[in-house]
Amino acid sequence: MTRPARVEATGWGWRYAGRKAPAVRDVTFTIEPGERVLLLGASGAGKSTLLLGIAGLLGGADEGELSGRMLVDGAPAQSQRGRVGLVLQDPDAGVVLSRVGDDVAFGCENLGVPASEIPSRVAEALDDVGLDVPLDRATAQLSGGQKQRLAIAGVLAMRPGVLLMDEPTANLDPTGVGEVRDAVARAVAATGSTLVVIEHRTEVWAGLMTRVIVLDAAGGVLADGAPDEVFAAQGDALAAAGVWVPGRGIDLPELAAGAPADAQPLLSARRLAVSRDRRTPVRGDLTFDVSGGAATVVTGPNGIGKSTLALTLAGLLPEFAGEVVSSAALAGARGRRPSQWRSRELLTRIGTVFQEPEHQFLTQTVRDELAVGPRALGFGAAAVTGVVDDLLERLGLHALARANPFTLSGGQKRRLSVGTVLATGPRVVVLDEPTFGQDRRGWISLVQLLQDEIARGTAVVAVTHDEAVARHLGGQRLQLAAAEAVAR
Repeated sequence: MTRPARVEATGWGWRYAGRKAPAVRDVTFTIEPGERVLLLGASGAGKSTLLLGIAGLLGGADEGELSGRMLVDGAPAQSQRGRVGLVLQDPDAGVVLSRVGDDVAFGCENLGVPASEIPSRVAEALDDVGLDVPLDRATAQLSGGQKQRLAIAGVLAMRPGVLLMDEPTANLDPTGVGEVRDAVARAVAATGSTLVVIEHRTEVWAGLMTRVIVLDAAGGVLADGAPDEVFAAQGDALAAAGVWVPGRGIDLPELAAGAPADAQPLLSARRLAVSRDRRTPVRGDLTFDVSGGAATVVTGPNGIGKSTLALTLAGLLPEFAGEVVSSAALAGARGRRPSQWRSRELLTRIGTVFQEPEHQFLTQTVRDELAVGPRALGFGAAAVTGVVDDLLERLGLHALARANPFTLSGGQKRRLSVGTVLATGPRVVVLDEPTFGQDRRGWISLVQLLQDEIARGTAVVAVTHDEAVARHLGGQRLQLAAAEAVAR
């Protein structure tokens, strides 16, 4: 059995270079060997930074300023990297090699695991996380959810003394969430590893954990104790701070299912087949309309083609077969197929929020990022300022207006990516996992923002595994199954 590690933080904090305020400050706790800890806190409270600190990956003085002390097994965290396994928040960041089997084996090889033992570890880890693909499958061909499983498998195969996981189920379908949670439970039971998990899905993970630590966005620890005791005694305060407390409802209306009777289609898919590589279709024979003033919510298991469909509807991938055509009102004087439009023509017609927020950031500050679209459309300085200030306020990013977008938390990056698209006022908005990484407050503000867009007549296309998003957006559900898509 793996020797579990002890983690001790004493007045620990970190400020990223170029940021005035620390990402984390004055955190003190001791995690005993074998404990299973659910790490919670509002978006931006510093949870991901804390995991990087435990993993010893925050770099030197040129990358930021360290305060306090972080020890793993009594030694500085930077010297104990072989004892720590980390699953990053961004699945792409965890992919190292080009083939699935090689990628899972990579950590074991670097730890000097005997070569004869590695194949069985790889097979066991892939089986544990339910990633049933050939070992020679190209990692670039995996969906976001499959990459998430791949990253977890690579860490489980290492059998670390402390296992750190940053939102390990954020991009997974409901079945995958249960599979990964159970895989982690089996792994820590078999190895005895200390476990620290950041997750907004508290109801999924609370039963596995022996302890909850809640970071205070203002610094220090807001709550620390057994899950049931913490949620029962401090549920109101935690919910107000943005923590998802199990059993607490969402104070937000649910929009009606179906499109309004007078809704007009803005996009129409006819016998559509979609493909990432223009050679192999991942979905086919799809026929449906996307109407203004309503949502089209796309659901289905990982790897079924949801993101590929979204990019095709957005005009960013050509149709493999069939077609996506726009209404005359949306197309204007241009041709009717969005895949043939230039980027400037898409700007006010169809806006796209990618699954990975970083893929659409272009500037060095949050304010400038929100201003890119309006400036490209020729807005005057006063108009640009008005649009940007409104979005900063509505998205809860005003205090971060001068921050570099790449230094934001995952939840903050997601809100910013949504804002950059809404800044140009497109008639159709296509979003891939719009609520990924959101705390309770961020989730509510984002969904309310999308409800407001629907009320204004915008067509919202949302790819999501979050059933609450589907309920609150209403509209039509496009459920992709193994053989066909069912719209209802």
